[in-house]
Amino acid sequence: MSNQLKVGIVGLGLIGGSMARAYSGAGHAVLAHDIDDAAVEAALAENAICGRLTAENVAECDVIFLAIYPRAAIAWLRVTAPHLTKDSMVIDLCGTKRGVCGTCFAMAREYGFSFVGGHPMAGTQYSGFGNSKDGLFRGAPMVIVPENPEDETLLTRVRELLLPVGFGSITVSTAEKHDRIIAFTSQLAHVVSNAYVKSPNAQVHKGFSAGSYKDLTRVAWLNEQMWSELFMENSDYLTEEIDGIIHALTEYRDAMAAGDAGRLKALLRDGRLAKERVDRGSEDKA
Repeated sequence: MSNQLKVGIVGLGLIGGSMARAYSGAGHAVLAHDIDDAAVEAALAENAICGRLTAENVAECDVIFLAIYPRAAIAWLRVTAPHLTKDSMVIDLCGTKRGVCGTCFAMAREYGFSFVGGHPMAGTQYSGFGNSKDGLFRGAPMVIVPENPEDETLLTRVRELLLPVGFGSITVSTAEKHDRIIAFTSQLAHVVSNAYVKSPNAQVHKGFSAGSYKDLTRVAWLNEQMWSELFMENSDYLTEEIDGIIHALTEYRDAMAAGDAGRLKALLRDGRLAKERVDRGSEDKA
């Protein structure tokens, strides 16, 4: 692999734009494609990219990132696969992994290129190239999903290709494990936040709210087109998580309705202890 990489990026939203800025800022050549030509023009004007990604130059890229929705990523790769070579490395950056990885692994075998699932664990509540940042992923976790987790040659290559982005850690996972855990750590949080702000009191909270309100409502400001696709892609695991939190909330509600302060105190204590166990486990792994 040469010192300067040639990086292809499909999709110049928050994630793709931030990847483009990270690689360009590290001195690498970035080519990009987006269905919104204004995003490409903005990226060119800001030197986040140096050219357009096309069928003619895609095979020249050391790595190609698919920073678009899962169904769109599959569709783009299906059209582009015949133009790739055995040296091509494609990494998707979608928020779910089972659907996209299952289909794209098969395409990679058919056409002879390499495909690895990926999910950078960073973002903001805002979308679009205008909100992208060159340091968005610096120090953040990155999850990768190879077809064969024992292929150390492939994993080494992927880690080297990702090095300029500055991820704090790279975790190797299966698509199923990724989707099961992400249903809890990300998707459930977005559902709860989005539902929480539907209270009539959300419109009159000014002067009565502080950090806890801000923390709980930050991700309510979401892109409903993207998140609805991700939720439906992962509906089995996500509905399990929603059922679980409904059950837990019902226990709190029933204790208060019954005037059972002891039961309520026990439920709150259980939640506090669960959080302490989580935090202690995180410290042990640090």
